[in-house]
Amino acid sequence: MSDVPDLQHLIPGGMPDPARVCELEDAVLLGLPQVSIETTHVVHGGMCARTIFIPAGTVLTGALTNCDNVCVVCGDITVTTDDGPQRLTGYHVLPAQAGAKRIGLTHSDTWWTTVWPTALADIEAIEDEFTSESQRLATRRTGVEYAEPNQLKGISACPQ
Repeated sequence: MSDVPDLQHLIPGGMPDPARVCELEDAVLLGLPQVSIETTHVVHGGMCARTIFIPAGTVLTGALTNCDNVCVVCGDITVTTDDGPQRLTGYHVLPAQAGAKRIGLTHSDTWWTTVWPTALADIEAIEDEFTSESQRLATRRTGVEYAEPNQLKGISACPQ
């Protein structure tokens, strides 16, 4: 784990500036082995729920959000928040404002669901509506060579 950035030193307090997160992505994270992030969507009742499964030991960044949303987290992750990096263990529901771009490090397998309003039905169009960085989403990146899944043993914080 010596190649993994320390979030407390990278982002000392508050939500990071999105440009700074992009710099971290380009300068550091893209040079690390890439992890496949399983992504599912549920579109219903004028909402989209996008869930990602993040394996233990993964450093990741989120997309810059264009609208207010709700994040539902189940697992163990240190992630940037309005109050600086926080370790979230177990189950949490967090309000999130438009303009956020997070950095996270999972300590165990973690599920992260983002829910936001939409009148659209096509997933690609919904992603474009939610973020101006849709080309950076794992669901859009082609030609990426992924590392073998993390072989760490342990009990996940939430069942599959």
